[in-house]
Amino acid sequence: MPVIAIIGAGSGLGAAVARRFGREGFSIALIARDLAKLDSIVAELGSEGVTAKAYSADVRVPAELEDALGRAAADLGPVSVLQYSPLPSRDYLKPVLELTPELATEAVQFSLLGLISSVRAVLPAMRESGDGSIILINGGTSVKARAGFAGTSVAFPAESAYGEMLHEALADEGVRVAQLVIPGAIPRLQLPNGIDDVADRIWDLHTTPGDFRTMLIPLEEGRE
Repeated sequence: MPVIAIIGAGSGLGAAVARRFGREGFSIALIARDLAKLDSIVAELGSEGVTAKAYSADVRVPAELEDALGRAAADLGPVSVLQYSPLPSRDYLKPVLELTPELATEAVQFSLLGLISSVRAVLPAMRESGDGSIILINGGTSVKARAGFAGTSVAFPAESAYGEMLHEALADEGVRVAQLVIPGAIPRLQLPNGIDDVADRIWDLHTTPGDFRTMLIPLEEGRE
């Protein structure tokens, strides 16, 4: 069975994506800090016939991420889809005049360095097989900086730049790298099928080659 690893999995988008990929025959590796919450999602998925396992890791700690992804590959098989979608701390949404070097460093660790560690853990198997997908989920500050969201306005563009470079570098190797920008809280976007529409879009990014960046809705229609 193919495997998707969802970094920053939770009961919202992570669970919806797990169900969407599970319907397509994927096994699911759920990775986040709170193992108890992940175990609850695993139980729900299991009741729906989806194979899933939970792994605890803090995206700011490379060794934890690498260990979690290694155990997932050992338990379920090589990771063929990586979704990097940890939800930023509210500390990263402070005004720019309150941004400190320490907070900016942590935001970059969270968004960029965690992604780099995750990619380095799964990319060798993808390149060897000549197939795979790396999907970044970001908010609107990845496209346009906002003075009231200083941490993500600094860190998301760095994450985006790394992802876009990967998209170009791997284009001829069968490994797709894509970014979905969600400019606002999903419940406020008034999508016809809510979060399931977002999961469908992520499935499409995995199955259909295209540009690096996809906007879920136009930036000006979003609210963060």
